[in-house]
Amino acid sequence: MSNENTKILKGLEDSYKKMVEFKKYKKSEIVEMRDGKIVHLDPFLAEPEVKYQKTEK
Repeated sequence: MSNENTKILKGLEDSYKKMVEFKKYKKSEIVEMRDGKIVHLDPFLAEPEVKYQKTEK
């Protein structure tokens, strides 16, 4: 994986962590789409961190 891709994935991980912290602070739900359906998640039950992996096409 290139250095640029590594930086992008690290940025995504940091952004997710900040978003979860913000949603906890505001006591608001995390809204995401899974399998074409809108899902509301409790930020206090969400994983505090996520690891992204590059997938090959």
